[in-house]
Amino acid sequence: MKNYLNFETEIKDLENELEKLKDPYNQEGLSEVDTQKISSTQTEIDEKLKNIYSNLDPWQTTMVARHEDRPKAKFFIDNLFDDFITLSGDRYYGEDKSVLTGFAKFNGKSVLVIGQEKGEDLDSRIERNFGMMRPEGYRKTIRLMNLANKFNIPIISFIDTPGAYPGVGAEERGQAEAIAKSIECCMELKVPTIAIIIGEGGSGGAIALASSNKVLMLENAIYSVISPEGCATILWRDPKKMLDAAKAMKLSAKDLLKLKVIDEIIEEPLGGAHRDRDNILNNVKETLTKNLEYFEELSFEEIINERKNKFLKIGRNDGFMSNTEDASTLTIKKNNFDKILKSKKVLSAIVGGLILISLIFILI
Repeated sequence: MKNYLNFETEIKDLENELEKLKDPYNQEGLSEVDTQKISSTQTEIDEKLKNIYSNLDPWQTTMVARHEDRPKAKFFIDNLFDDFITLSGDRYYGEDKSVLTGFAKFNGKSVLVIGQEKGEDLDSRIERNFGMMRPEGYRKTIRLMNLANKFNIPIISFIDTPGAYPGVGAEERGQAEAIAKSIECCMELKVPTIAIIIGEGGSGGAIALASSNKVLMLENAIYSVISPEGCATILWRDPKKMLDAAKAMKLSAKDLLKLKVIDEIIEEPLGGAHRDRDNILNNVKETLTKNLEYFEELSFEEIINERKNKFLKIGRNDGFMSNTEDASTLTIKKNNFDKILKSKKVLSAIVGGLILISLIFILI
């Protein structure tokens, strides 16, 4: 049974009609299949999908990113990689089933695969904690990323989480520290790292694994510091204002590519990734192959510098720097405040003002 979003009502009706046309035996007696009607209905469905999905607002995009039929990390791991060997445990506390980790072969070469997994049904979602990682999950990924780094094995991460788990136990075991250590580990790796946001990229739970050389994003995925509902609750005290929050947060792939927070958008089939899994699988495979081949030509030092400069450039387009290509340090190249301080008149006025204030305090 297909699941439809609230803005897909017309598509649902048309697809139900199409199913009846394809199966005349559910009616009384037998009838011929009307192929012409089937063809015209399918064309109408495609046109409706194109119109709807080419004009999605940020909140509708969020709903598509959360669609329960959307392919999850396990689907990509099972179908893109060979000889996947699951590795478990953080060697400190226990196993976190919300993240799948292990070594595998991609196009005949070894890679480390990390996938935040939400689960496919209610039982598996509860077991996977709805994709919300605990500290032991981050510590497990840190352990394996360091192992991959030791043996010069590229790292591929599939990001799909509402955020890190905010439970009492997770906080007691050092959730914030685990996320910070994961980000630090990602930034220090000498091997190429690629993160693909396949659904929700929520908060520090996503950033902990998405601090990569290349951050790729499916067309209808989202990536944000907080959920639209959480943002609306904080800013307007009204979770129903999630559309306003989603617009302000610039969480869609197009907005994030424009801001250079992500590096590339992976095109989805018409109507979302859940409507044609083979298509999205091929698109992801092609993109991964291209990016891994690119890093084969780079040295360890070049890989680290590219990752560092990528994050240093974010937000600098309209800032103090005139040349964003020269972003190898955190130093602001042009600082108008320094010029002001060098002016003798301004400096004299500041010194005079400080002396005057000091005298007033002495007299009082």
